[in-house]
Amino acid sequence: MIKFIVVMKRRQDLDPDTFRRYFDEVHAPLALKLPLLRKYVRNFPAPDSSRDAPAWDAVVEFYFADRETMETAWASREGEEASADNVNLADLSKTTWSIVEEIIQDAP
Repeated sequence: MIKFIVVMKRRQDLDPDTFRRYFDEVHAPLALKLPLLRKYVRNFPAPDSSRDAPAWDAVVEFYFADRETMETAWASREGEEASADNVNLADLSKTTWSIVEEIIQDAP
């Protein structure tokens, strides 16, 4: 299994509610059309008055069987459409992404 993580910063002209609504109603449905996608997770900051707000607005996790499958998905028409839609909600100069190695360890 391979995981691709996107740490997304919203466009400055979008307030958090508009960003989230667009993400949920338009962008996520595009991402879910990626062929061979095994799992799709969206993480948004929860209100927390005891901490500063994070420097990001969403962390997105895409799970694929392997790197070849992932590259095939991104190169597909659906992958191109989902990627092209990023400009509608993300500040791409402040958004980063990477393939990651996930290590899961149960707490003692």
